[in-house]
Amino acid sequence: MGAVYFYHLTRAPLAETLGTLAEKSLSAGWRVEVRGRSDEMLRALDQALWLREGFLPHGMAGGPHDADQPILMTAGVGGNAASCIMSVGGAELTVAEIQAADRACILFDGYDEAAVQHARVQWKSLTDGGAEAQYWSEESGRWEKKAESKKG
Repeated sequence: MGAVYFYHLTRAPLAETLGTLAEKSLSAGWRVEVRGRSDEMLRALDQALWLREGFLPHGMAGGPHDADQPILMTAGVGGNAASCIMSVGGAELTVAEIQAADRACILFDGYDEAAVQHARVQWKSLTDGGAEAQYWSEESGRWEKKAESKKG
């Protein structure tokens, strides 16, 4: 039933945007999986989330309490029954995962041409597969929806 939201980052850093979205997700009552392709990137985000103002409960996958984590950071598929999946660093999402979730997000660096191209490929393959998608840009200084693709 969910949709995938693409966030084209050009102003705020990844950790800041991720923190804001994760906080909103928790407020909506959702558990969150932050899925990356690099353990190094996930560890850096983990550190940044602990250092940000305000408590944001989260943990790295592989511990004894993964299932209890409100926000689980993983390079695989999470084990915390997340209803919101956030892809960072080009991590893959499937149409089935998006449709089973309340929300999925793909956050990508607008100054990294390879990341932009990868997001375009993800948009095409996910929408061609039947996922609803929205594209959000912060180029004006605030987040604005720039495109939308609905099923059917």
